[in-house]
Amino acid sequence: MAEHRNGARTAPGARVRAGRRGTAVRVVALALAGAGLVGVTAPAAGALGTGPTGAAAVGEEQPGNGAEAAGRGPHQGGVDAPALNEALEGMVEIGGASSSLARVTEYGRTVWKGARGVGDFSTGAEPSANGRFRIASVTKSFVATVVLQLVGEGRFGLDDSVESLLPGAVPGGGSITVRQLLNHTSGLFDYTEDPAIGVDHETWLREGRWRSWTPQQLLAVANSHPPYSAPGTGWRYANTNYLLAGMIVERVTGRDWRREVERRIIDRLGLTGTSMPVHATGIRGPHAHTYLDLPGGPVDVTEMEPSEMDAAGVGISTTADLATFLHALLAGRLLPAPLLAEMLTVAPASGAAQYGLGIGRLTTPCGEVWGNNGSTGRGHNSALYSTLDGSRLVAVSTNGYRNTGQGWKTSQKLLATAFCGRQPAAAATATPTG
Repeated sequence: MAEHRNGARTAPGARVRAGRRGTAVRVVALALAGAGLVGVTAPAAGALGTGPTGAAAVGEEQPGNGAEAAGRGPHQGGVDAPALNEALEGMVEIGGASSSLARVTEYGRTVWKGARGVGDFSTGAEPSANGRFRIASVTKSFVATVVLQLVGEGRFGLDDSVESLLPGAVPGGGSITVRQLLNHTSGLFDYTEDPAIGVDHETWLREGRWRSWTPQQLLAVANSHPPYSAPGTGWRYANTNYLLAGMIVERVTGRDWRREVERRIIDRLGLTGTSMPVHATGIRGPHAHTYLDLPGGPVDVTEMEPSEMDAAGVGISTTADLATFLHALLAGRLLPAPLLAEMLTVAPASGAAQYGLGIGRLTTPCGEVWGNNGSTGRGHNSALYSTLDGSRLVAVSTNGYRNTGQGWKTSQKLLATAFCGRQPAAAATATPTG
């Protein structure tokens, strides 16, 4: 897709359809744009309206509006398809998303998938359940996997210092370990909290949307601030940690971290819808557009310069590819058992976040699940969680649009429904352990 550098663009006719629905679903936390367990919400005002798109069961192509796969029962594959359809629709109707996609798998096999909302305000096109989207901080799980693979190859140790691998990169690097980068206990300042980067939407549209960054520039922003705490003494989500992880991969292998993710994970697993762009501003292939609801009307922010996110959240993928990745990871296909155990060891300091090495633990009404989620802070949200045995996995993409104040609840309901079936309202939560 060609790069566009003309700033904010309002979709023609979008205000006509802006009447009933909205956006800004607050996906279960750990967002790129914030630290810790936070929900990301787009600005208020406006809305969106259209008919629902379809949901498909096992192996089916997506049917027409509101349809389910012909000839299949409501609990195909052990899932409650009507309840999942209802929960996904709620993310748009109640939670305020412009569109949302989700997929549920059992032992690596798709048993349900769906899409709701509007994929393009200007044409009214429906989103595809197979579409691509920005995965934000789910990228961290890919990067952490590569780092652990290098540890397994003896290139360096989890408890080696940052200084020994990246001399002079950060003040006090001799006291910060690779493990502390991956589990966010380094204490380093999160560069996305600097005023030059963590700006409001209007300023970002004017000044930041097309700005190109190098990892060194982003690291300099982080280093201009004092650390949150001494290494290992507390937990604070910081994208700077994964910026450094990506730099370590490059220093050790001689190749950009993106090439290593491609070589070791994407190509190995055949993830044809997944990429880790450098400066490409668009999303190739079918995808739903992402909008911000601003006072002047909806602004299409699908395209953006992604280098600001780097190894902390630059990835693009599909629900099918994400499901394949996490299933392979937890099944031990990407890491030997001892290193997978390290990855799943929760940092005691992470408290309610229950964060391991690039992956976290959540509690649902029917048990614990593992995965990651995130947001670009500009409307692109994702979530990816699975049971440890792979018996149930859910991948979600939500394009935030309008703040209804219900996004958090609707995203919780979808996750709880995916793992546990239809739940009473009081039980439909998927919250961090602790």
